[in-house]
Amino acid sequence: MFISLRSILTCALLATLPLLPLPASAQEQAPKPVAAKLRPFVDSHVLAGAVTLVASRDKVLDLETVGFADVAAKKPMTPDSLFWIASMSKPITAAALMMLVDEGKVKVDDPVEKYLPEFKGQMFIAEQDDAHTLLRKPKHPILVRNVLSHTSGLAAHSPIETPTLDLFPLAARVRSYACQPLLFEPDGKYLYSNEGINTAGRIIEVVSGQKYEDFLEARLFKPLGMKDTTFWPDSRQIARIAKSYKANKDKSDIEETPVGQLMYPLDDRQNRFPMPAGGLFSSAEDIARFGQMLLRGGEFQGKRYLSEAAVKTMSSKQTPAALKENYGFGYAVNGATFGHGGAYSTNLSVDPQLGLVLVFMVQNAGWRNDDGKKILPAFTEAAVGTFGK
Repeated sequence: MFISLRSILTCALLATLPLLPLPASAQEQAPKPVAAKLRPFVDSHVLAGAVTLVASRDKVLDLETVGFADVAAKKPMTPDSLFWIASMSKPITAAALMMLVDEGKVKVDDPVEKYLPEFKGQMFIAEQDDAHTLLRKPKHPILVRNVLSHTSGLAAHSPIETPTLDLFPLAARVRSYACQPLLFEPDGKYLYSNEGINTAGRIIEVVSGQKYEDFLEARLFKPLGMKDTTFWPDSRQIARIAKSYKANKDKSDIEETPVGQLMYPLDDRQNRFPMPAGGLFSSAEDIARFGQMLLRGGEFQGKRYLSEAAVKTMSSKQTPAALKENYGFGYAVNGATFGHGGAYSTNLSVDPQLGLVLVFMVQNAGWRNDDGKKILPAFTEAAVGTFGK
């Protein structure tokens, strides 16, 4: 879920629930102002822990931690804890593709089949019931802009992407998308689609002549200093990954749960493959650097990554006017604010008007009660209230 910096909601501090107290090490910490807003959620066993970061155009204004990376081991969350950022990978993929657009190597109004011939002649499902399926030719084929804005008609994922999303090479997965009919005519609807963003990642490979992951490393991660952003965390990085949690059976507490969408071991480069729509691991500081680059209109520490026009395009509504959904190219858009969330509740938010980047890093696979939905707004309120002046 993506929360706008301007969608600041008021939430009361939670009353202490009749649960076992947290270890003394957590109680004795004196949280900073932003973490103090999140402490009640840790104390009431709704949230295991979090890393929060607030940055301006030029510097990190605040970096705080609260709670635990591993509750059972009483291991506190640390500033360099790592997280599976899931769909926060999408804006990174979109930025990479827009670098090729800036260079004139890709046009967003080109058909995808120009770069990936396997999509040529793809049909969409016009009618379907238990007795028949009627396919029709769309008014226009999938365009590059469609895969970036979830308006392509491609499904959420392919049948071969089970039980995990990283089983096959990117080229094979994308070919499987082209073998299926579209769920609707391009531009006709909005449907959040991992297939679409993965297809964008494959276009990067074909046009650049590099593996998708190598392009990201060379053009974004290494020059931006995103040293902990990877599809394959190594053994030292794995030790820093915060454990993920979900509600226990009776919803009286939280319990550890593995990331079921990925294959283990995570450092297996032979059998695990990159997923442009949701495979990255990262840290709060790495994501802040990416966010600062966007906040600065595509430039960071004297190096230009994207044109200002590209950032403006990505961060403004690109879904058709007739559709209610506000999505840019790889970014959810809410007024002047843009960013993206991840499946395990991580979030990046960029507000050019306030001049702030907000990074919220947690590992929660769904909250155990409605109080969980108040956590990100509580962080946003505290961060904007403290630094948005």
